[in-house]
Amino acid sequence: MIRVIAGGKKSNGWLAEACGEYEKRLRKPFNISWDFVDEEKMPERVAKLNRDCFVVLLDESGEILSSPELSQKINTPLTNGREVVFVLGGAFGHFSDEMKQRANLIWSFSRLVFPHQICRLMLTEQIYRAQEIALGHPYHHA
Repeated sequence: MIRVIAGGKKSNGWLAEACGEYEKRLRKPFNISWDFVDEEKMPERVAKLNRDCFVVLLDESGEILSSPELSQKINTPLTNGREVVFVLGGAFGHFSDEMKQRANLIWSFSRLVFPHQICRLMLTEQIYRAQEIALGHPYHHA
């Protein structure tokens, strides 16, 4: 199972519809559950995660990965029964040093900065792409 801890309020309208298009295609263990929290409560929420969780922080200072690399990095813990937790900041997106130390992976979409709501959509699509790569399906064309 994949959990996304996202800063800010639950989205509605266009974003919920766009994310929903990818979410309905996801199959276990790549299915997503969303946990929306106030940005100031994120450190507390991350600190409470089970130590066995594979935690991925989305941060502009993180490692830039190809889609196949991301698929491999999250598929390995998923197939070993570990929960994968993505942590996506809110509008300000800053993470404490403690949160960065807890992360198993710090990942950046790009050196560009994107609005956090766009990042939710990009993350959902990349999780779907990772699933398709892991299953050997033709969605990913590289």
